[in-house]
Amino acid sequence: MTLLILGLLLWSSAHLFKRLAPDARARMGDPGKAVVAVASLAAIVLMVIGYRAADVVVLWSSPPFLTRVNNLLMILAIYLFVSSGAKTWITTKIRHPQLTAVKTWAVAHLLVNGDLASLVLFGGLLVWAVVSVIVINRASGDWVPEHGWPVKNEVQAVIGTVVVLAVIGFIHNWLGYWPFG
Repeated sequence: MTLLILGLLLWSSAHLFKRLAPDARARMGDPGKAVVAVASLAAIVLMVIGYRAADVVVLWSSPPFLTRVNNLLMILAIYLFVSSGAKTWITTKIRHPQLTAVKTWAVAHLLVNGDLASLVLFGGLLVWAVVSVIVINRASGDWVPEHGWPVKNEVQAVIGTVVVLAVIGFIHNWLGYWPFG
C-alpha cells in the first residue's frame, strides 16, 4: 500500500506543480516538461506495482448490474478523454474534458471495486482530478467555450473511443480482469 500511496502523491504533486508553484515551474523551462513526464511515468509504475501488491481488504460488494453501469461510464470517460484533443461538441460544453474523464473513470471503477486498494487508487485519483479542476479554475478565471466543431472531429473521436476501449479491454483481459461482465 505504501508504493500505491507514494505513486498517488508523486502523480498529484507532478501534475499540480505548475499551478501551485508557477514561478518555480517557469524557471525550469522546457526541461521541466521532461521532469514532469518522468515523474508521471514513475508515479504510474508505483501505483501499478503498489495496487497489484496490496492485500485484498474487501470493504463492500457490488451488485452485478453495476458492471454495466461501469461499462457505460467507461465509454463516456474514454470519449471525453479522446475528445479533449479533437475539439468536439462535448469540448464546447465541458471546460476540462480530460479531468472530467478521469473523474468519470474513477467513479466507474469505485462502483465495481470494493476493496481498500481500489478505494485508495481510484478515490485518490478522483480527489486529484477534483482538486485540479478547482485549482485550474481559480487560476484561469472565467471560461469562454469555443464555438463550432467539425463533424470530422466527432467521427474521429467516436472511432478513437472504440479503438481505445478495445485496447483497454485487451489489456485488462491480459492482466486477468475481464472488464465487460
